[in-house]
Amino acid sequence: MKPARVIDLERREYGEVWKLQQELVAQRQRDEIADTLVLVEHSEVITLGRRQSSQGNVVAPGDIPIFEIERGGDVTYHGPGQLVGYPIFKLDGDERDLHAYLRNIEEALIGVCADVGLAGARKAGWTGVWIGERKVASIGIAVRRWVTMHGFALNVADLRADFAAIVPCGLAGVGVTSLAQATGHTPALADVEALVIDEFLRVFAPVANADAAEAAAP
Repeated sequence: MKPARVIDLERREYGEVWKLQQELVAQRQRDEIADTLVLVEHSEVITLGRRQSSQGNVVAPGDIPIFEIERGGDVTYHGPGQLVGYPIFKLDGDERDLHAYLRNIEEALIGVCADVGLAGARKAGWTGVWIGERKVASIGIAVRRWVTMHGFALNVADLRADFAAIVPCGLAGVGVTSLAQATGHTPALADVEALVIDEFLRVFAPVANADAAEAAAP
């Protein structure tokens, strides 16, 4: 099942969790752990993915730390009020399709939006999840020997002022939104985490979940 376990780190600094990801990836490559979903809320940080050619999309960072990392994509912001997820999944057989893997992450997050009454959607040619014309979730991954790392950032609280530090994902003129802004109230992060776990299980392990439900039925 993907994920077979979930690690909830609550609030952690980015550098600490980046190092943990690398350790978990090595363990998963050696089959020492099962497929794992790491959930975390970061202190303020800006990360630059492989697509960025300069820091020109970082417009007003102030004292926010900046990390250049190995994920795909351009620049993004993480901070309090945002749920970040790092799937450490080993892809086998037909799962070794990174386009399909990205679409599955999107599908899980679209499901979370639906769970709170919102119509999340994809945009052709862009990775992520959108509500109307504004982006509610960013996705950027890396893969090492077919084990995934990095992942998604779902805006839960209203973070529009915080995102003013960057040009999100390098897409000039494209705004961000959040579950709070779109619904009119801020859901508890723990409640959103529970929805994310359920939706990941629905999307990534539907057969295993159906078998487990059948076995558990009276």
